[in-house]
Amino acid sequence: MRSMDTKKKILLVEDDTTLAEVYRSRLELEGFETKLVTNGEDALSSIQEYKPDLVLLDAMMPKISGFDVLDIIRNTPATANTRVIMLTALSQPKDKERAENLGVDEYLVKSQVVIGDVIARVKHHLGLPVDQ
Repeated sequence: MRSMDTKKKILLVEDDTTLAEVYRSRLELEGFETKLVTNGEDALSSIQEYKPDLVLLDAMMPKISGFDVLDIIRNTPATANTRVIMLTALSQPKDKERAENLGVDEYLVKSQVVIGDVIARVKHHLGLPVDQ
């Protein structure tokens, strides 16, 4: 068991800086250590170095898409078991299916969730108590 003073680490991958800052401040308020990157390339290097407990991953980004990032995470032994929640504007069933086929832990559509829902899902996937 990790001691309670060890903060869970979240890698937030989001190219909309305004939205990213909102999420980052809320995650930090909830007691998570949070690192923000704005493209898929940085996401991949950060996963190796930062070793997050969970990745909140946007799908549409410059350089490397979230789907490709997810695919690489799952096919890299060191990161294969990292929890990944995709948080995206893509609401098409085919996009969700693609993410699920690549092994996403959860697929959330930005327009269908509020930040509290996202925090609750992050806690759920990390095995933390979810405030009701």
